[in-house]
Amino acid sequence: MKHTYHIHGMTCNGCRNHVEEILSKMEGVSKATVDLEKAQATIEMEKHIPLDIFQEALKNDGGRYSIHKQGEHQHNLEAKKEETQVKGTGAFYCPMHCEGDKTYDKAGDCPICGMDLVEEQNTPNTSSEQWTCPMHPEVVKEEAGDCPICGMDLVPLQPDISAEEKTYKKLLKKFWIAAVCTLPIFLIAMSEMLSNNPLYEIIEQKYWNWIQSVLSIPVVFYATWMFFERAYKSIITWNLNMFTLIGIGAGVAWVFSLFGMLFPDVFPAQFKTESGAVHVYFEAATVILTLVLLGQLLEARAHSKTNSAVKELLKLAPNKAVKLVNGEEIEVTIDKIKLGDILKVKPGDKIPVDGSISEGETTIDESMISGEPIPVNKTTGDKVTSGTINGNQSFLMKAEKVGSDTLLSQIIHMVNNASRSRAPIQNLADKVSGYFVPVVVIISLITFAVWAIWGPEPAYVFAFVNAIAVLIIACPCALGLATPMSVMVGVGKGAQNGVLIKNAEALEKLNKVNTLIIDKTGTITEGKPTVEKIGVFGDSYNESEVLKFIVSLNSNSEHPLAEATLKYGKEQNTEIVISEKFSAITGKGVEATIEGKKVALGNPKMMEYAKAEITSVMQDEAKKYQQQGKTVSYLSVDNTAVGYVVIGDKIKATSAKAIAELQKNGINVIMLTGDNYDTAKAVSDELKLVDFKASMLPEDKMKEVEKLQQQGKVVAMAGDGINDAPALAKSDVGIAMGTGTDVAIESAMITLIKGDLQGIVKAQKLSQSVMRNIKQNLFFALIYNTLGIPIAAGLLFPFFGILLSPMIAALAMSFSSVSVILNALRLRTIKF
Repeated sequence: MKHTYHIHGMTCNGCRNHVEEILSKMEGVSKATVDLEKAQATIEMEKHIPLDIFQEALKNDGGRYSIHKQGEHQHNLEAKKEETQVKGTGAFYCPMHCEGDKTYDKAGDCPICGMDLVEEQNTPNTSSEQWTCPMHPEVVKEEAGDCPICGMDLVPLQPDISAEEKTYKKLLKKFWIAAVCTLPIFLIAMSEMLSNNPLYEIIEQKYWNWIQSVLSIPVVFYATWMFFERAYKSIITWNLNMFTLIGIGAGVAWVFSLFGMLFPDVFPAQFKTESGAVHVYFEAATVILTLVLLGQLLEARAHSKTNSAVKELLKLAPNKAVKLVNGEEIEVTIDKIKLGDILKVKPGDKIPVDGSISEGETTIDESMISGEPIPVNKTTGDKVTSGTINGNQSFLMKAEKVGSDTLLSQIIHMVNNASRSRAPIQNLADKVSGYFVPVVVIISLITFAVWAIWGPEPAYVFAFVNAIAVLIIACPCALGLATPMSVMVGVGKGAQNGVLIKNAEALEKLNKVNTLIIDKTGTITEGKPTVEKIGVFGDSYNESEVLKFIVSLNSNSEHPLAEATLKYGKEQNTEIVISEKFSAITGKGVEATIEGKKVALGNPKMMEYAKAEITSVMQDEAKKYQQQGKTVSYLSVDNTAVGYVVIGDKIKATSAKAIAELQKNGINVIMLTGDNYDTAKAVSDELKLVDFKASMLPEDKMKEVEKLQQQGKVVAMAGDGINDAPALAKSDVGIAMGTGTDVAIESAMITLIKGDLQGIVKAQKLSQSVMRNIKQNLFFALIYNTLGIPIAAGLLFPFFGILLSPMIAALAMSFSSVSVILNALRLRTIKF
């Protein structure tokens, strides 16, 4: 029998070989083949072996890998993801993204690099306020009142501190214990440098060594024991990392010192002091461990700032809203709001959920979502977004999106996903990191051998100290953190300014883009078309009858131009007749049967499709409007062109400025539109566009993207409609206007909330800043290790007589990772 299963938890070829070996050795298995890329295992067996047996075998190996039926694991992941969203914050991930975007359901250490997992910030499913008794904390109620046990007034229940804060406080407590114990050890050790050491007049050196050893126990076995646990785990799983080096370096120094006190006669005279006691390195071990702990503490605090953008977005989420029930105003928590509810928003309040104004008008501050500081005027029918702030007038709104469906929740979700994604440039750091630790250990051993053979007396002491310094100064974490920290801060900064990045790859690719394709309607123009004229051909139908056909036909369409005609028809009190056999022909128009007649509306290609002739006289009449940048759609009834509608769509005020800025930055901007040549030319002339193409069908836009890519261009595509989706997906970087359709947004790598070309300028600047920051981080990390390791090995000693103390090496190592994070945090100061 042969079965194929999904394997979860593999990250490298070492994992693949390990899983393959476990499965192959199982009784009844004749052959097992594991594919790392597909995360699959193909198992040949003499007779069926239950999946539970394979699961048990992998669980007994340490539980790092798991086996599932094909598709089952993804289903479980999605179920777990939904459960996590219901519970709110509770997903943890590695800041170095060792296993890509994998998350864990509880705090702890990354199984690959050993670093503390970071808590993902997310919106809780409920904002219900809870109350508790100060005397009886087990009493928790959903509303204020009296304690049923003692009768005291209940007080609001304080939210539990985040896992992030818990980690920081735990590290802070351990650091103070380590510092209090390490300081006297350090002072005792440094006193040896005094010519007449006053401490030795109190008791002999060997007793001071014992005091150092006792003081070192809380440091090694409590405050920093986690480093040794991580080092051990890294060695048995062969995921060598920073803690491998720290564990070996500090551990060897401490064990050597203890062994030297217990068995001094074993050591040669080189290792002994004048008093006959063996040189001990308790101060080196404890100072190294304490400084590394300080580095972890500073990292934990700095990490909390890297996702500050998400935290700021979370603060926008309101807790309560005013709901109208039978004309009465009732204050409810956000989780009690349902679709269709009518809510009242008072001056200065945050908009509770996404919806539209049903009564009233106001101005709304949307800067926290779009990044634009100027308040936006809103009136009946306009959309409003959760988290934005109402101006000085009350209004009623209808709830249309609640919970995780609101724009604010989607932004937070997208930012979290993008922050955990890997940029291609990170592959370089991953390759270097894969060989880093073994190479450093080898360099350390070579350092010991060289100093022991050719070093000055006491040669073994120099060899021992320098070998430890090499282990301690090396820092693979700085290399691993270089990319993800910049991505996390950059993605958050973008979200605060209305630029949503789907993944880190989009940021890297956008930096290389040299050609931008833009759609016209809704991208260059406002996407709020208005009917300017209804025209008639011949005497068959009058203007009101033509309008009736247009409105009736468009009542089934979702196209922005259709909405414009419906609005105009409503203003003219036009009758809407029921249409049958409605059909939308992508890129051409729509058709249906109305009052027994075959009616079609659209561009000249639609008229060809409907077999309705457009005469030169008709074309000339339409052309005078098209040359003004207007869109003209023809109407045919029973294969005869009978009229037309002229629709104007105002060019966005920022389009010309944005296009000029992009062209100045070396990007060739090309407009592709389904509109006719004259309309396209009028728009391109106004915007000073050199390249444009008209009458483009969706497949034509996609072919144009492919053609440019074949010429070696890196192409970005910006659009907002369903017909833009194929080109958006095909381009190197798809940019969706947030005012557009869900299909367009889903197909894109970047979404601009405001639906404004100025957002592309912001996105490009963000991309350039993030990539520059990543390269700086990688440079710092590589240079630090390239220079630090040789100096620690003693390269400067023959020329300048300088040696690097392991304690100084520990300080440098601790601050190398912190410096990378601090450099990434500079991205928060980008000005758009």
